[in-house]
Order: sequence, then C-alpha cells, then structure tokens
Amino acid sequence: MSEHEVALEDFLSTTGALYDATRVRLLKFLDRHGPLCVCDMQESFGMIQSRLSRHLKILKEAGFLKVQRQGRWAYYAIRSPLDRFRSSAIEEIRALPIELPELKRLSESYPI
Repeated sequence: MSEHEVALEDFLSTTGALYDATRVRLLKFLDRHGPLCVCDMQESFGMIQSRLSRHLKILKEAGFLKVQRQGRWAYYAIRSPLDRFRSSAIEEIRALPIELPELKRLSESYPI
C-alpha cells in the first residue's frame, strides 16, 4: 500500500469513527472528565458493555483514544498529543451543544 493510500485509509477511519452520535458523545464525555474506566462510562451512559467496548475500540483504532490498565480497571482517555486533524475534531466536539449524562463513578479514581 502506498503512502497516499495509507493516508487516505487513516482519514477515512478517523472520519468514519466520528460519524456516530454515541462516539461523539463519548469523546466529549472523556474530554470533559478525563481518564475513565469502562465501568464508569457503562454506568453513566446506561449502555451494555459489549456495545460500549465496540465504540471505544473504533475510537481507539481511529487514533482518538489511549487505554491504560491499572489492576482490574481499564482506563480510556483522549490521546495526547493528537495530530492537527484529530485535535481540530475534538475542538469542534467541545463546541457542540451536546447533552451528556452525569458521571457515575464505580471505579477507583484514576491514579495520577
């Protein structure tokens, strides 16, 4: 695969990940609250674990998220640094008037 084809695939993966209201809401939620355990997002969004994990996997593969495991918890956060395109997408998501659920934390706080 050529460099141009790889760049196109990356672009399509990134834009495709954003073409879903749930994933956009998850990005805004993580941007607002910082690293969160899957269980916290599952409880906050009232979403079954398999569906949530699928959305998180898509966002991670699209280059938006990182995951860190701490004991039995897996914490997801917005990757840093982000490239210009993904960073601009996050800025646009921040500006969207999206209603988000209240954070319901089940896990221990993220270790800093």
